[in-house]
Amino acid sequence: MNIITRQILWGVTTSIILFAFFSFCYITVFPLSNWSALWKEELMGVPFVLFLASVDITIGILVGFFSGFSWKRQIMMLEERIHSMVKSKEQSPKVGNVEELIRLENHIIDIQHQLVEQTKLSQKLVNEKAEDQEAQVQSLIIAERNRLARELHDSVSQQLFAASMLLSAINETRPEANDRETKQLKLVEETIQQSQLEMRALLLHLRPVALKGKTLKSGIVELLTELMQKVSLDISWKLEDIELDKGIEDHLFRILQESVSNTLRHAKAERLEVQLIQRESFIILRIMDNGVGFNVDVRKAGSYGLQNMHERASEIGGILKMVSIKNQGTRLEVKVPILEREEESQ
Repeated sequence: MNIITRQILWGVTTSIILFAFFSFCYITVFPLSNWSALWKEELMGVPFVLFLASVDITIGILVGFFSGFSWKRQIMMLEERIHSMVKSKEQSPKVGNVEELIRLENHIIDIQHQLVEQTKLSQKLVNEKAEDQEAQVQSLIIAERNRLARELHDSVSQQLFAASMLLSAINETRPEANDRETKQLKLVEETIQQSQLEMRALLLHLRPVALKGKTLKSGIVELLTELMQKVSLDISWKLEDIELDKGIEDHLFRILQESVSNTLRHAKAERLEVQLIQRESFIILRIMDNGVGFNVDVRKAGSYGLQNMHERASEIGGILKMVSIKNQGTRLEVKVPILEREEESQ
């Protein structure tokens, strides 16, 4: 039974009770001499007693209908307010002017605010948990990469070095002869030396030098100084003292590491030069070698390293250009605009 039907029944029942009560009171005060007159006398063609009963019931039905409709409307608005707690934060229309409903509406608003705050707290906890998990994964990855780098350096790298020295000594002590065996030994020595360069490049990827507490210039100097002690390259640099944001410094340093790694693995260069300069409102990082060179268009389509360097340059608003001439070398240049800092402009 819905509320409108229930209110109509209550209205009809109340009207019948009131009709019977007032009729009893009237007859008690003014007793009738002829009861049959109630049925004989007509009003609008209907016996008087039936007319009064019909009007009374009709009034009860109308009162019950409008009362039920009003209550149904207020309950529907209250239900809409409850749904709004879950679906959105938009405020629904006021439920009504009934004191009890107003108190109930205020309780719903309080619950809505508590749900919103609880949702925010839950989302914050989920985000923090995801960030913590990501940080833990990154920490584990870094630790594992460092472990692999140490093991490769202490075992494979040292063994390659020992094999290279042994073959070098054998080739130096052998009598000079243009026989097949001598050529094969020299080829093996060159292969081992190339493997050493590949290993150093791999170690550079696995355990990159960090810029913790250092400027970009000091980090580059440390990286190139360490490379000079490990590889037979003529390394030179020209670095200016430039104050940059840490994010820009980190991206430029990673681009330098990637470029140096490619030089060690593929260029077969004898000379490497690095420049970090400021010209007008641009920071320019140049890496140049005199290696074998390559076709830039072909390498760019399939090289993850080059794609990574381009993406890093784009992230800091810079442009990466690369020119490579076969048997003459490669030149990589990153040009980053210097934007005026907000604090300085204020």
